[in-house]
Amino acid sequence: MNTIEQIQKTVADLVPLYSQAEADLPDRPLWEHPEIDTVIESLRILSDILFPGKYMPEPSDFRRFFIQQLENVVEILQQEIAKALPIRWKGAADLHENRTPIDNLDRASTEIVNQFLATIPTIRTMLIEDVKAAYNGDPAALSYAEVKLAYPGLVAITSHRIAHELYLLNVPLIPRIMSEHTHSLTGIDIHPGATIGKGFFIDHGTGVVIGETSHIGNNVKLYQGVTLGAKSFPLDEHGRPIKHIQRHPTVEDNVIVYANSTILGGDTVIGKGTVVAGNVFLMQSTPPGSLVTRADGGVVVRTRETSERGAGI
Repeated sequence: MNTIEQIQKTVADLVPLYSQAEADLPDRPLWEHPEIDTVIESLRILSDILFPGKYMPEPSDFRRFFIQQLENVVEILQQEIAKALPIRWKGAADLHENRTPIDNLDRASTEIVNQFLATIPTIRTMLIEDVKAAYNGDPAALSYAEVKLAYPGLVAITSHRIAHELYLLNVPLIPRIMSEHTHSLTGIDIHPGATIGKGFFIDHGTGVVIGETSHIGNNVKLYQGVTLGAKSFPLDEHGRPIKHIQRHPTVEDNVIVYANSTILGGDTVIGKGTVVAGNVFLMQSTPPGSLVTRADGGVVVRTRETSERGAGI
């Protein structure tokens, strides 16, 4: 069989696989989904709005700059959200959930975009606190400009705060495209569903994973390689993971988790002010003010008072 004949045979074998996709994988054809590059462009524009001057000269007229940029992002998001919305009732994730189709996708998309626009000042306010947290939390940071221009943790949290608002508005797929694009750039994987308070700092960042149902309080600091994950995935009667349940930990205010530590479980709560040492594997809750370290038999959870009388981390 020559190459031309092999191509023809391969095509003959492939075509039936796509024609039966509607029955095997009930979903919209991929070419009807949001354009990945276009969604990423909207993320870039929004980042420019939140940090003007990062990728372009300082605008002489902020009002005009914001209007122009917001008009650009609105045009993109209205179009791409309209493409994404049918995934609510046609996506494989909702095969066993009855969802009513939206009659007017353009109108629904416009309403979502308007609600999202209203969140941008709040996102900016949160990011100011994130920049301060990075500067105050890292002695290697010599200026706010260094944090804004060079820190992958800020890139990740900026993307997350944008994607999270779209997630809260029940926009399918687009928040995940944004978060996975940022994951590829920074090595930091934050699911858009994760709830993260103000003053959040990821130092170094590579390998950090934060699951969908994680709850992170204010002024939390994570180092590289930290995972906030799930213990297991309970299955429904069809053998598929149950959606929309708490699977990931809660990390309360003023917690520090050092490098390569793993914290698992939806019922795991890391109490306020706790410090988790590096390379800890933790599947239990800790009282406020704890110090958690490795030991030969597992982990040791001590109160701050006990630790002050003994050895530190």
